[in-house]
Amino acid sequence: MMQSAFDNEKYLQTQSAHIRDRIAQFGGKLYLEFGGKLYDDFHASRVLPGFQPDSKLRMLLQLKDQVEMVLAINAGDIEKNKVREDLGITYDRDVIRLIDIFRELGLYVSSVVLTRFHGQAVATAFQSRLEGMGIRVYHHYDIAGYPADTAHIVSDQGFGRNDYIETSRELVVVTAPGPGSGKLATCLSQLYHEHKRGITAGYAKFETFPIWNLSISHPVNLAYEAATADLNDVNMIDPFHLDAYGVTTVNYNRDVEAFPVLVAIFENILGHCPYKSPTDMGVNMVGNCIVDDEAARYASRQEIIRRYYAGLVEQKRGKASEETVRKLEMLMKKAGVSPEERSVVAPALKRAQETGDAAAAMELPDGTIVTGKTSELLGASSALLLNALKKLGHMPDDLHLISPVALDPIQHLKVNYLGNRNPRLHTDETLIALSISAATNPMAEHAMQQLSKLRGCDVHSTVMLSPVDERTFKRLGVNLTCEPQFVG
Repeated sequence: MMQSAFDNEKYLQTQSAHIRDRIAQFGGKLYLEFGGKLYDDFHASRVLPGFQPDSKLRMLLQLKDQVEMVLAINAGDIEKNKVREDLGITYDRDVIRLIDIFRELGLYVSSVVLTRFHGQAVATAFQSRLEGMGIRVYHHYDIAGYPADTAHIVSDQGFGRNDYIETSRELVVVTAPGPGSGKLATCLSQLYHEHKRGITAGYAKFETFPIWNLSISHPVNLAYEAATADLNDVNMIDPFHLDAYGVTTVNYNRDVEAFPVLVAIFENILGHCPYKSPTDMGVNMVGNCIVDDEAARYASRQEIIRRYYAGLVEQKRGKASEETVRKLEMLMKKAGVSPEERSVVAPALKRAQETGDAAAAMELPDGTIVTGKTSELLGASSALLLNALKKLGHMPDDLHLISPVALDPIQHLKVNYLGNRNPRLHTDETLIALSISAATNPMAEHAMQQLSKLRGCDVHSTVMLSPVDERTFKRLGVNLTCEPQFVG
């Protein structure tokens, strides 16, 4: 079991208190740009064991009566059906999902802003759907010369063309389904409109990674670079903070590069810039809540290896460049790790060598390694799942959990009606067959009850898995890696 590295309760308290202080600093109204994933930050939970994926959302619930949510989405992303890769859903669907989640928790969702809007038909249809849900929708437009031509941007022909978003609470959280959605521009546009109306308001940024008060070479920060290797994000020392305070902090290249432009925009809107550095703009307290640095380092090194394997697989599929893989290799060297340090790799490869076919291995919460091999009935991943559930349930290895009554009809359907030549069950089909067997077999029911214990377990496959098997492992919360090999 991964040792806890993070004090989640401390985080909830200190982070909400720090945001309250920042609201007060600006006289009672703050636009908070929320970078990264607000609701389900699984990366943070992997590199900081103890950090709950919904921690940031729970933190906002500490400010429930003060906060309202504004979601930004690029109208072009709606038109292109851009997909959030970690969830496999389009950005517009994710906006609906987030609205439902926020509302269910009692957070006030005031509006959605369609950024870079120019009358796209699909975006207009999406607006109608939102309005049918009782959500106000606003339009922001392309601004010529953004972000460099600050005189034009901060004018009636720049931010002045954008709709003014009506807000009513002290803390306005601007979030989005993913990068490139226009969160920063939305916040700055609002500052412009508020200032013209004589309303005092400020801006701050919440970005979990890189963690500003950890060293640039700390594995937690290196793991962030690995997670964004395809975006060419680079951690760097904040030169503005070092110059202003003589203190070394870490930021990432895009914020550092954009800071002089932001200073100019703030000066044009407010008459002065309230910040001396990109680090000053942030409100992130995550680094102050790490309670076991070595556990965080270990977890982050493991994440870097997982990202490396993911890069190899994406390259094999033609979705990642050689440059991305080389960067991931460099980050492994910086962190002092190698693929062999992933405990499930060697057992999976050994099992494949012994059987002459695809195999997989899983590390259970107590450190036990179980493996699965390919058979006539089951793929290696399916066999691995059943073997893991039997081990967790203290059941004998030779126990047959799935009844032929459940197994045979599925294979019959696959081969005789769906055109599959291979009758082997995928992981989702295996779990369905197991659930059917559980209706009459107490041991199968007992195995089903072990499924929640798989969350956080590491799995390695000697071949690249089908999208179906990848999705099943993701839904189970398993950390999957694969060799960059197609099924033979």
